[in-house]
Amino acid sequence: MRIALFTDTFPPEINGVANSTYILSNELRKAGNEVYVVTTYAGSGRSRWNEDHTILRLAGVELKFLYGYVMTNPFHMLALEEIRKLNLDIIHAQTEFGVGIFARLCARQLHIPLVSTYHTTYEDYTHYINFLNSHTVDEVAKKGVARISKLYGDSSMEVIAPSQKTKDMLLGYHIRREISVIPTGLDLASFSPAEEDENKTLAIRKKYNIDPRERLVIYVGRLAQEKSMDLVIRGFCKAYDEGIQVKFLIVGGGPDLDNCRKMAEELGIADDVRVIGPVPSTEVPDYYRAADVFISASLSETQGMTYIEALASGLPLMVRHDEVVEDLVEEGKTGWYFEDEEGIAEALRSFLNLSDEQLAEYSRNAVEKAEPYSSKIFGQKVLEVYNRVIEDYKHQYRIEDVVVKGNSVQLYLISSEKEEMRLLVSLDDFANLGMREGETLLSRQVASLKKKEEGVKAYQKCLNRIAFKDRTRKEIYDWLTQNTGCDIETINTIVDKLENSGFLNDERYCKEQVSRMRTALAGRNKIIRTLQKKGIPYDMIIREVDSTDENEVDNAEIYARKVMKNRRNDSIVKLKNYLKTKLMTQGYSAAVADEAISRLDFSANEENETNALRRCLMKANLKYQRKYKNTELRNHIFRHALSQGFKADEIYAVMNEMEGWINDDEDS
Repeated sequence: MRIALFTDTFPPEINGVANSTYILSNELRKAGNEVYVVTTYAGSGRSRWNEDHTILRLAGVELKFLYGYVMTNPFHMLALEEIRKLNLDIIHAQTEFGVGIFARLCARQLHIPLVSTYHTTYEDYTHYINFLNSHTVDEVAKKGVARISKLYGDSSMEVIAPSQKTKDMLLGYHIRREISVIPTGLDLASFSPAEEDENKTLAIRKKYNIDPRERLVIYVGRLAQEKSMDLVIRGFCKAYDEGIQVKFLIVGGGPDLDNCRKMAEELGIADDVRVIGPVPSTEVPDYYRAADVFISASLSETQGMTYIEALASGLPLMVRHDEVVEDLVEEGKTGWYFEDEEGIAEALRSFLNLSDEQLAEYSRNAVEKAEPYSSKIFGQKVLEVYNRVIEDYKHQYRIEDVVVKGNSVQLYLISSEKEEMRLLVSLDDFANLGMREGETLLSRQVASLKKKEEGVKAYQKCLNRIAFKDRTRKEIYDWLTQNTGCDIETINTIVDKLENSGFLNDERYCKEQVSRMRTALAGRNKIIRTLQKKGIPYDMIIREVDSTDENEVDNAEIYARKVMKNRRNDSIVKLKNYLKTKLMTQGYSAAVADEAISRLDFSANEENETNALRRCLMKANLKYQRKYKNTELRNHIFRHALSQGFKADEIYAVMNEMEGWINDDEDS
């Protein structure tokens, strides 16, 4: 594979990005790839290759206030032609500005897939442009960082983050590309305690007046405001005030180098806190091995390479709590946490109280903790990203047309193999993936969206059902289960989305249905049964029903009056029994039914009782006279009238009055 790494900084410069890019280039070459580095040099003129034609340097301006960062113009037409000749398979941008922009231009012009690594939390660096120390300027700068980071991330086919902390930050910027967490690896062997040269260790300690038996704390890294070295120095001053004596070496350069030295001198601790400045990178492992513990108060790390270097060197860590160190520091095993000066003093006290055997155990734990961060594993994981991206780049789909359909979007796609496809996607996916006419989708994205399409269609059908008639959560869930091919996870997602959007609201449904059924004169029990079948929670139903129960008897009475109108020919007893049955069927309790019936006026029915009895007897006669005669007929007619709720004495009296209509053979 032919690979180009684009970076604003590269050795001999000393910083995390330069080191990470250097390690990656070596591992990629070891794996048999052709690797080129495009970087900068301070000066003017044309771009220039190194002797073996593997590093192309672009002219730029050194910014002293940014600790020697070389800013270059992102437009290099002659360099573009040089890069064209390399016939690259992939471009990997390690930085966002200058060379990073040039990387994106090359990828677009030369039609080469682009991967980027986000090394730097730029939000922690806005003070470099906030000369007035203004809160407003800082807020505007941070928002600008978010917008630019999103732009750079979305212009790549995939983004690599060195830690989960960095990935979470990028997700907060709403970057739409896939983000893989791949920690930068180290050549762990070069830092191994087994490689210690005792003569070098003694020489380093002697140079800074540190006794071989004294315990030594070290910081290695850039000295800048975001590293919070002022907190660490004050912490050591606090420790000395409490009688905790330990030596401290600060190794590194940067804009705060002089400030650190001045601070140590002003606090009167310069003899014990030595700010020695930068050392050659080849000597850094020896400085680690000359110390006993590593300390840092930085909260701006995206991975914290110096933490890994220190652990690989057998040094436990003293750090402020941050996501980056959560997997590195186990208190009681590989280090200590602190938050302020008092915490630093306490951590130093705990460190000094360790026996030599306990410290040796910490050291072994530290080396073990660093093992997963080998440069070989780092190179392998990055290559996996390259292979995936190159394959995706070959199989992309161009968005030819976009048609919005209600709550979904119809895409018309054409693949790199000229295959045409229609794809229905949700508005959320359409927005989150930044789709628009003329843009492309990766084959993996299309495959993922294709799997979601059934859910998109089902969601639209659910909206149609809800538009026609209000539904409960259970009703929609049951319909999706029985009428679509969606899996349970998709169904839950659809139902939750409908609920979150306000299309489904069981509480609102319950309130409306209780009101509607009360208007329809339904009783408490019927309302509860009906809503429970709809899947409304029992407690919710009871709460709503209880709020309207004061009208229960009144509603029952109204319902009973309506029923009475069509029962003029019933006896009073039968009518009351019938009313009670109807009321209980309508959902009223027996007690409520009895009270409602007791309120009714049956005087009109009582006046009509005799006529009703006559009609009952005549109907019974017609019913039974073909089958029975004389006494037997009389008995059946009597029993029938009795069963209809009429009183026996009244039945006898009316039957005697109506003697002529019965053919009694026994009396003839």
